[in-house]
Amino acid sequence: MRAMDLGIEGKVALVTAASAGLGLGCARALSGEGCRLAINGHDTARLDAAAASLGNDALALAADVTDPDAPASLVAATVERFGGLDILIANAPGPPPARALDVTDDALLDAVEANLLTSIRLVRAAVPHMRAAGWGRIVLVTSVTIKEPIPNLAASSAARTGLWAWAKSAARDLIGDGITLNVLAPGLHDTDRVRALGHTGPTGDPADFGRIAAFLCSAHTAFVSGVALQVDGAGTLGLL
Repeated sequence: MRAMDLGIEGKVALVTAASAGLGLGCARALSGEGCRLAINGHDTARLDAAAASLGNDALALAADVTDPDAPASLVAATVERFGGLDILIANAPGPPPARALDVTDDALLDAVEANLLTSIRLVRAAVPHMRAAGWGRIVLVTSVTIKEPIPNLAASSAARTGLWAWAKSAARDLIGDGITLNVLAPGLHDTDRVRALGHTGPTGDPADFGRIAAFLCSAHTAFVSGVALQVDGAGTLGLL
């Protein structure tokens, strides 16, 4: 079977929270397309191992991506190493489980910091470089909770739905600059987080998820923007 050429060989990509799970799946897919990669994670040993597995002179950037200063620093380090930034896949760890009436103010604020503001900060830092090049691809990794709230993930549902609303508006502002912005909404995949939540049923493959992300970052998706794509094995019943 002949593989599709995504047309992104040589493009520079930054993938956050990419030392394992869905982030690493995305990084591997982009590496397979010949992208020059910077990946981020907070566990230095896991991050270095992930970067070594990618090859292509991948740059490992250890940082807590939810630190308010981290997004700008990650983008700056990527641009310094590779001379630009073409692709951003913004991923961040999810908040702990809790039902709506049990979520504290502090837990909600932590979720907003990690799962809304972190991605917004990454986009704001990346966009000037993409505008300068007249080309860019941005994918925000969220959750199916933006389409159908999960009762025991109330903080995730609140923060990530806010990000989806922001992204829908931002996509309109960016399309004229040759930049697309889309959201991927994963369901249950075979990751450490899903296993920690105790799920034992069918799950998606992070490698397949990464290939979907890579397609959204391709040269063929110039007119695909402002979309939230569920990757959940028909797990979500909502129509919109």
